[in-house]
Amino acid sequence: MTVNQILSTKGKEVYSILSTNTVYEALTVMSEKNIGAILIIEDGVLKGVLSERDYARKIVLKAKSSKKALVHEIMEVAVVTVKPSDNLDYCMELMSTKRVRHLPVLENDTVIGIISISDVVKAIIEIQKDTIQHLNSYITQ
Repeated sequence: MTVNQILSTKGKEVYSILSTNTVYEALTVMSEKNIGAILIIEDGVLKGVLSERDYARKIVLKAKSSKKALVHEIMEVAVVTVKPSDNLDYCMELMSTKRVRHLPVLENDTVIGIISISDVVKAIIEIQKDTIQHLNSYITQ
C-alpha cells in the first residue's frame, strides 16, 4: 500500500497556519480540528510543522506563554516528508528513525496531504486482516 492509497481513503485536507501566528492560535486550530500537528505553509511553501510535542517541550516545560510566543520560535523546520508513491514500510521506518508522528505528503514541492502514525498503523492492520482472511480461505478450501 502507498501513501496515495491512504490519502484516497482518509482525504487530502491539510490544515496550516503562518509562522507569525501565536502558539496559542496554533493550538486553538489544532484543538478545533482534533489534530496533533499543524503545518506551517507560507506562499504555498512548507516552512515547518508544529506538534503537541513541540508545545509541551518548548513552551510548557520552559514556562513560556503560548499567547506571547510565535510559531516560528518553536516550530520544527527540518520537516520529514514523503511522496504519494512511497510505501508504508518506508513511512514506518522514517517515523521510527526520525522519531516523528506526522509526515506531510509532497508532490512537486506542494503539500497535497499529511499522514500520521495512526493512519499508517490502521492501514497496516487492514492489510494484515486481508492477509489472514486470504490464508484462512486458502486453508479451508
